[in-house]
Amino acid sequence: MDNTETFSIMIVGVGGQGSLLASRIIGDVFLAQGLDVKVSEVHGMSQRGGSVVTYVRFGKNVASPVVSEGEADIILSFEQLEAARWLPNLKPGGKIITATQRINPMPVIAGTASYPDDIVGRLKEKGISVLDVDAAALAERAGNTRTANVVLIGVLSKLFDFDRQVWLDALRRNVPPRYIDANIAAFELGEAEATAN
Repeated sequence: MDNTETFSIMIVGVGGQGSLLASRIIGDVFLAQGLDVKVSEVHGMSQRGGSVVTYVRFGKNVASPVVSEGEADIILSFEQLEAARWLPNLKPGGKIITATQRINPMPVIAGTASYPDDIVGRLKEKGISVLDVDAAALAERAGNTRTANVVLIGVLSKLFDFDRQVWLDALRRNVPPRYIDANIAAFELGEAEATAN
């Protein structure tokens, strides 16, 4: 990334998965690097189950927090159907990090649609760089099933050449003290998963 470039991350999922916390932690990391950071508000139905997207953009001078079609360098997806839904926003050569978790949207629950098969496989067939992670299982190993978002942040961290302490410090600033141990464990499991892949 050069000094004039703006880098864009889309965080997508459904309500209740911790999108806002994730965007705060990620924004905090880049702010600590002395970069201009813009973090969007939540867009979408933030109640549990509705599609949610937040944006984190950083660089020397960032004009807007919004990521338009074809602008996302990374899509960080907490649910695989959401990764596919927001694919048009990924720039050529961009990367997707997605949880393998499936959360049925309302049309599937109502029986008017079916959940698509092999979403990750089809994305990879299109030549898209996809790292799929069983974040829910890793969060359970970390001791708190609600830390799947932080597992994915751990995976994301390996794409940047920052001292890992910067990420851990951002976690400590944004996560309540009683949950910090499980979140650090989740982050470390995500780091390990990214290194293994």
